[in-house]
Amino acid sequence: MNIRTSQQAVYVISVAAELAGMHPQTLRIYERRGLVQPARTDGGNRRYSDDDIALLRRISELVDAGMNLEGIRRVMELEAEVERLRNELEHTRQQVVEAVDEAERRHRRDLVPLRQSVAIFGERLRFPEV
Repeated sequence: MNIRTSQQAVYVISVAAELAGMHPQTLRIYERRGLVQPARTDGGNRRYSDDDIALLRRISELVDAGMNLEGIRRVMELEAEVERLRNELEHTRQQVVEAVDEAERRHRRDLVPLRQSVAIFGERLRFPEV
């Protein structure tokens, strides 16, 4: 059984345009402007993936909000950077948790129960004479 992923490019431009709610020429413009990079067949035909369709819908939302294509490119760059930083932060948090756990395990081995240890600071002890 062959399971398709969201990154597999399977849609021809007319189907992708219909799924994204746009004209095929709009997809070509977005490609020329570098907003979307569809895969190409050996014959040079465009193929769009589910991820590409989601991206086209996001572009459409931004256009509807009044943004120009350069503004959309910048928003998409920033959104990608935010996602990268979120992933990096989550990875770093996991590393911190693991490091704290390891430090706690190490220090537990080094601890001596209070009943077995006496520490006196300051004056020397005087023992009663017998």
